Amino acid sequence: MGSHLLVRLPAPPPLLLHFPQRRVTLPQSRVSPTAPLLGARLVFSPASAVRPARARGSSIGGAGEDDSDGEVDGAPRLVGEDSAAFRLGDQRVASWVYFGGILAVVLWGLNVLWIDPATGVGTRFLEAVAAVSDNHEWFNIMVDIVCATMVTMLLLTIIFAVVHSGMASLRETGEKIIGERAYRVMFAGISLPLAVSTVVYFINHRYDGIQLWQVQGISGIHELVWLSSFISFFFLYPSTFNLLEVAAVDKPKFHMWETGIMRITRHPQMVGQVIWCLAHTLWIGNSVAVAASVGLIGHHLFGVWNGDRRLASRYGEAFEVLKKRTSVIPFAAVIDGRQKLPKDYYREFIRLPYLAITALTLGAYFVHPLMQESSYQLPW
Repeated sequence: MGSHLLVRLPAPPPLLLHFPQRRVTLPQSRVSPTAPLLGARLVFSPASAVRPARARGSSIGGAGEDDSDGEVDGAPRLVGEDSAAFRLGDQRVASWVYFGGILAVVLWGLNVLWIDPATGVGTRFLEAVAAVSDNHEWFNIMVDIVCATMVTMLLLTIIFAVVHSGMASLRETGEKIIGERAYRVMFAGISLPLAVSTVVYFINHRYDGIQLWQVQGISGIHELVWLSSFISFFFLYPSTFNLLEVAAVDKPKFHMWETGIMRITRHPQMVGQVIWCLAHTLWIGNSVAVAASVGLIGHHLFGVWNGDRRLASRYGEAFEVLKKRTSVIPFAAVIDGRQKLPKDYYREFIRLPYLAITALTLGAYFVHPLMQESSYQLPW
């Protein structure tokens, strides 16, 4: 009877909240998984194994509660965050209106200050990068061996990688100086133009290099490339789980995700970039595609080391637990038993953000001709 009374009470005495090591086991048949327990607001993942993450600096569990693998009573305890959790009821219309306004202003500023040849500096930036090969003898040797377009493509990728990874590494220091939102705006304001230049140059010059192989006429290759590119975006997407943070509408945070695609690999963006690069290099088959892929893959391989270093610095023991039961190579931790997938694992993907990326990826494929036509309008 005592346990029944506890369940029926709207909120027990506040003193219970001050003993995190004390566990109360409630009959599952009498407690709804979505009901508020202990008077606190909890967000439950659809997956049965999801549990709330502990704050930075806290221990993984109380004495006798979990083993070295971070498990409680045989069920994995999450030390990271539940990824792609999206509740429509928590969304504010004003925030998304604000997001739309910021996006419009950013795109307008990007066009005026960078893209438009008449007012922006993007064209002069590309001309300066391309001119580097004319001023250094060792670049001339490279051009004689390959082609100027390949060298320029590689240089653009390296410049973007150095700036992007460098600013990511300095994030914690920069946020202390100017604040999280201001640093996020500065980071995006510098990285986005460089990314646009690199992508547009690749689109406009992807067939300019030395042809190394030709497989476009082989049956099934188009379907393989399309499917690989489609899958790659499910790995690439977790870098932007919260668009409101990306636009600095919400306060930007440095997250340690653990569910969804993270159970397969804790560095999904690297895996997605590798898949995308290999697929497009296979399809195009020339030196420009190889240069772009080498630069992008190298950048993301560095990101594996740099990302682990930053997470270890920020989350300490919690990250070591996550690192132990995840892997960089997809499915490696699942195969060797370090990662135990919940029985209802598929439900971690049946969420609005993953459904949105499915729609956007399909949409991007069908508007490829429009994207290419827009790129061709620029003298890049």
